[in-house]
Amino acid sequence: MNQTVDQKQIRSVMLGAAFLMATSAIGPGFLTQTTVFTEQLLASFAFVILVSILIDIAAQLNIWRIIAISGKRAQDIANDVLPGLGYLLALLVVMGGLAFNIGNIGGAGLGANVLFGIEPKTGAIISCVLAVGIFVVKEAGRAMDRFTQILGFVMIALTLYVMFTAQPPYGEAALRTVAPIEMDILAIVMLVGGTVGGYITFAGGHRLIDAGIKGKEYLPVVSKSAVTAIGVASLMRILLFLAVLGVVSQGLKLNPGNPPASVFQLAAGDLGYKIFGVVMWSAAVTSVVGAAYTSVSFIRSFSSWIDRHAKKFISDSF
Repeated sequence: MNQTVDQKQIRSVMLGAAFLMATSAIGPGFLTQTTVFTEQLLASFAFVILVSILIDIAAQLNIWRIIAISGKRAQDIANDVLPGLGYLLALLVVMGGLAFNIGNIGGAGLGANVLFGIEPKTGAIISCVLAVGIFVVKEAGRAMDRFTQILGFVMIALTLYVMFTAQPPYGEAALRTVAPIEMDILAIVMLVGGTVGGYITFAGGHRLIDAGIKGKEYLPVVSKSAVTAIGVASLMRILLFLAVLGVVSQGLKLNPGNPPASVFQLAAGDLGYKIFGVVMWSAAVTSVVGAAYTSVSFIRSFSSWIDRHAKKFISDSF
C-alpha cells in the first residue's frame, strides 16, 4: 500500500503536477510558434489546435497512467523493457534539458528587459537565482507547485485581457475549428511535439509519484491531473491564438523579429508590451524550473547519492 496521502494533499499535488507540466510546455518557443502559425493559417489554425489537443490528451493519459500504475519513473520503465535503454533515455533528456534551458533562461532575460529595462544578461541571472531559490527551501516540491500555479494563472489572465482588446472574429474562429479552409499536417505535428512529444510530458507524472501518488487506486487522480495539464496549456494556446487572430484580422503586420511581442503591443499599446514582458518572463522561468526538475528526475533513481542530493543537482542544472 502506498504511503497515506490525505485528500487535501492529493488535490494540491494533482494541481501542482498539472501546472508543472503545462507551464513547462508554455515557454518562449510556445509563444512564438503559436503566433507564427496563426499568422500563416489565420482562423483555420483553430482546427490544428483542436486536433493537437485530442492527440495530446490521449498521449499524456497513456504516459501518466503507465507511470502511476508501475510506480516507477520513465527511465526505470525503459530499463525494464530493454536493459540500458533507460540510461540512454536519461542521457538524452539531460542533454535536451540543458539545451532548452539555455533558450528558457534567455527568454527570462528578455522578459525582464521588457519589464524593467535592465540588460537581458542581468535579467537572466536574477531569474536563475529566483528559480534556484525554489529548490533550496525545505518544502521544495510544494514551493515549485505554488510557483508554477501562480505564474500559470498570471499568464492566462493577462493573455485573456489582450485577447479581448484584440477583438478577434470569434464566429470565424469557431467555424474554422470544424471546417478549416486550410489544413497543415506539419503544424499539427509541431504542436503535439511541443506539448507531449518531448521530455516535459514526464514532468507531471514524475511529480505525482515523488509525492506518493501511485498505484491503481490513484488512477482517477492521475487521469484528472493529466487532462488538467493539457487543458491549462491548451487554454493558453487558444487565448494567444485569438489575440493574434484579432490583430492580423485588422490588417496589422507583426514584427518578424519578435512576433509575440508585436501582437501584445498592437493589441494593447505600451501596456500590452509590458504585459508581454510579464508573460514572456513567466513562461520562460517556469520552463526553466520544469526542465531542471524533469532532467534530474531522470537520473535520481540511478544512484542513492544523487537521489539524496537531488535539490543540489537541480540547482546546478541552471
